[in-house]
Amino acid sequence: MSTRLPGREYKAVFDRGRSTRGRLLVAWRLPADRGESLAGVVVSKRTFRKAVDRSRAKRLMREAFRILVKEGRISPAAHFIFIARVSIGSAKCGDVKAEMSKLCGRF
Repeated sequence: MSTRLPGREYKAVFDRGRSTRGRLLVAWRLPADRGESLAGVVVSKRTFRKAVDRSRAKRLMREAFRILVKEGRISPAAHFIFIARVSIGSAKCGDVKAEMSKLCGRF
């Protein structure tokens, strides 16, 4: 089971969803019709110049979301988009997971 949000859904989340900001990332959420939570990640080339840094940020966000879904700490039937901020570059997976859980709880 994949937790990735299809590319065609990003516009809907940005247009009709709500956002909240944290120290490591920005989260957008849109309630969905289906019963599964999906997430997309955005890492700007302007924020992270090196491809290895962009890839690491994406990996951290995807893994944190996957763990939270497995633990049942993410509300079902929602589409999320997570946007990396500069401070995620020095963060560990546990830090990203805690931040993501906190942000998802705000909605």
